[in-house]
Amino acid sequence: AEEGTAPRKGARYNWVIDPLDGTTNFIHHLNPYAISVALTDDDEPVMGIVCNVGCDELFTAWKDGGARLNGNPISVSSVSTLAESLVATGFPYNDFSRMDKYIDLLSLFCKTTHGIRRLGSASVDLSYIACGRFEAFYEYDLKVWDVAAGIIILREAGGRVSDFSGSERKLDGKEIVAAGGLVFPEFLEIVSKFMQE
Repeated sequence: AEEGTAPRKGARYNWVIDPLDGTTNFIHHLNPYAISVALTDDDEPVMGIVCNVGCDELFTAWKDGGARLNGNPISVSSVSTLAESLVATGFPYNDFSRMDKYIDLLSLFCKTTHGIRRLGSASVDLSYIACGRFEAFYEYDLKVWDVAAGIIILREAGGRVSDFSGSERKLDGKEIVAAGGLVFPEFLEIVSKFMQE
């Protein structure tokens, strides 16, 4: 959990909980902010719930069971190029070591995509890709509880998630690239050029 209330780790299964993803938004009375809960099997999310509290939206998924919004099946958008994509991102809170590269990449996406949005809740960003509102998302310096539930929801909706080098296994939030399946290869290629250390 984000608060560090459960320091012990199970041998195989673990709950990963963020009771308030989007804390700054919540403090300032802004949407979105969410409750995010995931179950992991050997550090891979197999079940996820993201409750977008202010919007009365409940995103759910389990491995090989599809993804849903308020009980209705969802899937990523059919957009296949970055030029048509709405991209989401977030700004780091503590680690500014890659900020120059990040700003250069942000500038490129401002010029070459349908637009950039910064909502302030990674679990909601990933869920919004899952239901087709965004096409892509990238960020660094997150934690596993920020992304675990959103990862399984997005994957079950037809999206892909990796780190900046393209690895899709055991993601901890330190680097994240996420997109609908069709646009993911193009998006990852560009993010990797700028953000890989």
